[in-house]
Amino acid sequence: MALHQPELDRSVIAHLKGLVMDATRSAHSGHPGGAFSSCDFAALLWMEYLCYATSHPKWPSRDRFVLSAGHESMLLYSLLHMAGMLPMDEIKRFRQLGSLTPGHPESHLTAGVEATTGPLGQGVAMAVGMAVAALQEQARHSLKEMGIMQRLPKVWVLAGDGDLQEDVALGACQLAGHWALHNLILYYDKNDIQISGSVDRVSSLDFKAHFESMHWEVLEVDGHDHAQLRSAMDHALEEGRTKPLMIIGQSIMAKGAATMEGLAKTHGEPLPVEEIAATKQALGLNPQASFTVAEELYPYFNRILNTFNSQAEASLFDNTLQAAQGARLGFNDWPTYTNQQMLATRVAFGQALEQMGRTVPGLTGGSADLEPSNNTGAFAKTVGEFTANHRRGRNLAFGVREFPMAAILNGIALYSPDAKAFGATFLTFSDYMRNAIRMSAIQKIPVLHVFTHDSIFLGEDGPTHQSIEHVMSLRLIPDLWVMRPADARETQACLRIWASQTHQPVVLALTRQNVPTLECTDTDVQTLDEKVSRGAYLAWHIPSDSSGLAPLYGYASGSEVHILIQAAQAIHASEQAGKRREILVFSLPCWECLELQDEAYYASIMGPDHALRVSVEAGVTTGWSKFTGRHGLNIGVDCFGYSAPGPDLAEHFGLTATQVKERILHWMNPEA
Repeated sequence: MALHQPELDRSVIAHLKGLVMDATRSAHSGHPGGAFSSCDFAALLWMEYLCYATSHPKWPSRDRFVLSAGHESMLLYSLLHMAGMLPMDEIKRFRQLGSLTPGHPESHLTAGVEATTGPLGQGVAMAVGMAVAALQEQARHSLKEMGIMQRLPKVWVLAGDGDLQEDVALGACQLAGHWALHNLILYYDKNDIQISGSVDRVSSLDFKAHFESMHWEVLEVDGHDHAQLRSAMDHALEEGRTKPLMIIGQSIMAKGAATMEGLAKTHGEPLPVEEIAATKQALGLNPQASFTVAEELYPYFNRILNTFNSQAEASLFDNTLQAAQGARLGFNDWPTYTNQQMLATRVAFGQALEQMGRTVPGLTGGSADLEPSNNTGAFAKTVGEFTANHRRGRNLAFGVREFPMAAILNGIALYSPDAKAFGATFLTFSDYMRNAIRMSAIQKIPVLHVFTHDSIFLGEDGPTHQSIEHVMSLRLIPDLWVMRPADARETQACLRIWASQTHQPVVLALTRQNVPTLECTDTDVQTLDEKVSRGAYLAWHIPSDSSGLAPLYGYASGSEVHILIQAAQAIHASEQAGKRREILVFSLPCWECLELQDEAYYASIMGPDHALRVSVEAGVTTGWSKFTGRHGLNIGVDCFGYSAPGPDLAEHFGLTATQVKERILHWMNPEA
């Protein structure tokens, strides 16, 4: 360890605080108080303990630093600037349109930002996922075999009081202790202040006792005492540790502010101009200067930086990894199905997942205590369970922790492009996970969120468990692909499409009930994948024998595709020869993929302006007018369900093929 100089340490910290003050004041918004209270720890960590590479920000063996307290973003940006990874011009553009310094850190935007944070608690959970991924990767293969230096990366996470009030963080931390993630270090900047005032208004939790009960090791330090901080971080690097480590740093909000130390007002507002000047004076900075750093501080800050500058080694790793990924995506030995074979799409998912477990080493994930229902049990047996004593296991038993599960999966996916992370539960519980699903989309990471029991057809569990609005609600999230396959073969295609890309999160909505395997999916894999990847395709078609009748265009997704096809066939059979209209039924497995198609393809799905249009989906009809237009017919479920067998519910809600046929015929000929 290189020698440190206390005077230069204090100067670095003063200049970091100067940048925080200047940027938040210039933007007229931001959170300086927490950045001040965390600054001692963060500066020492980045100068002396964090292993990273400025010239190769994605070096796989780097440590990860997750700022879970994402509102302290200017602290992270200031550290990145000192490390030479972010120019001063970007510091000056804090929170401005198009800058690399947005209000909260964004991983896909700014080099050196490991996770997009801001929604409190999720950074902690993503860090748990990163620690899992690091241990799995180390156990799975040795990078030394590829000629690359290997080390087990540490995952450092900086959290505040608000983070640890969110249950998503505490749920993830339960798992971290249970899994003995000894490479995870959580620094809790305990300044006891939040936006609305003192933390003791809302919490009296003994964090040391609580985390120790969750099988964490806990150290308590003065968050501004450098000797105590270094001692704690030295301990974090000791060999032989077997538990995740929590360092509780008792700190002072806005530490170093001239007159506003300890005030809640500093949490979410820039310091006043007069306070900034007085604070700079007290810190030994020039009160008249803004956005300045003494030149001698840069080499001091970076004096022990691990500069991974060998581009040859970097290229070797990248090329080797890409070649390995290409070899792993051969989808061999998947089950095949015969036309009209009855099978729930959740079962088809489980069968394919089991085979993927054998051929995709980076595939990891699990179920939120619903393995039998989600059909992930065969995968679990194939790959083994990840535990404190079995790091090669790739099945993650999340327990009843849907929100932590989704956030942990985000961390796994962020850790490595080699990771393929999935999690499963019932569709109705997607509401518990929604913000983490949204974070998958914001960060452009290919997490697979699997939801079974996707409609009223799950039956007797009743309205609390029957999804009504959930599929449509998930379709509202930008940059998220919501896939609802019609049968077993479409399910396989959705999985292949997800696994073959590296940036797109996917929701997979699956049936509990059996559905027939359709003739329209009876084709070669490449052709089927092409059709499904376009989001919509023609599933059944009968031409007209009369030129004077408007064609009927029908749209459905998931388990309702076969119902609409059967209804359309019955309509055709009921019409008189010479007066039969053209009928087209389309399967729409993914609306978002359809939106990516060219105008000609989209027009082929929509048909002519005078077409009659019908949609069928066992959920809310809101949104289907996108395809059916103002005067179309939308058949669905616009109320909560009931507790009853699935067939009885289908009859009650008018979702049998016969009822759909009669509804369409009456709509087309109301006076008949």
